[in-house]
Amino acid sequence: MKYVYPVCIYPGDVSGYTVIVPDLPGCVTEGETLAEALEQAADAASGWVLDELEDGRKAPDASRPEDIRADEYENGFVSVVMLDMDAYAEKYGSKAVRKNCTIPAWLNTAAENAHLNFSQILQTALQEKLHLS
Repeated sequence: MKYVYPVCIYPGDVSGYTVIVPDLPGCVTEGETLAEALEQAADAASGWVLDELEDGRKAPDASRPEDIRADEYENGFVSVVMLDMDAYAEKYGSKAVRKNCTIPAWLNTAAENAHLNFSQILQTALQEKLHLS
């Protein structure tokens, strides 16, 4: 799943850029170059959104870039960042969720006798089924 959020970019007095993502409260980052600042903004915003998704909430709706004003500080301008949440979650997602599933008793007994890790097997099987491995 991909999201696009507008960002406000502010050049520093001497060097670098500060980036604010207005739709994600408190999401602020910076970079020495414009390219680095945009990369950092995508990373910070992805982390912000991943926290929401892992807590069972939906990602905030993005404002239209033309509705965002970057005149809070001098020389500010608006751009956008694209978030690839599937790639980000695969790399950085860590929150575990508890799933309850039912299997035949004989299969449970055999797996327990073999000291198998049910969670690890389910994760591996899901990754293979979804072509994520």
